[in-house]
Amino acid sequence: MTTEQQADAYVWSAVQDAPVRELFPGIRLRPLWSGGDAKAYVLEMDANTHWQGIDVHDPGPEEVFVVSGVFNDGDRDYPAGTFIHAPAGSSHVPQTTTGCTLFLFYPEG
Repeated sequence: MTTEQQADAYVWSAVQDAPVRELFPGIRLRPLWSGGDAKAYVLEMDANTHWQGIDVHDPGPEEVFVVSGVFNDGDRDYPAGTFIHAPAGSSHVPQTTTGCTLFLFYPEG
């Protein structure tokens, strides 16, 4: 593959241009990319917000990178710069007191 063909194969998106879907009050999801079953998102959580119910990772794992703020999974805090691998079938209750931005990747949907 030539360099030009590789560049044409790239897919990119800017967070500020991604459509916004409010999942719960103060929690917004922005889809960045989808390819086959894999998906990538940015999740924005305002200060003092929490997921309503339990977030179960099904059908596959969830990969999380804390871009900014402090994310809490219901058990512990994860500051900006933290990577989290949540295996398929695991669950948590996403929440934050400070507000946070997360990059989410679902390799299996």
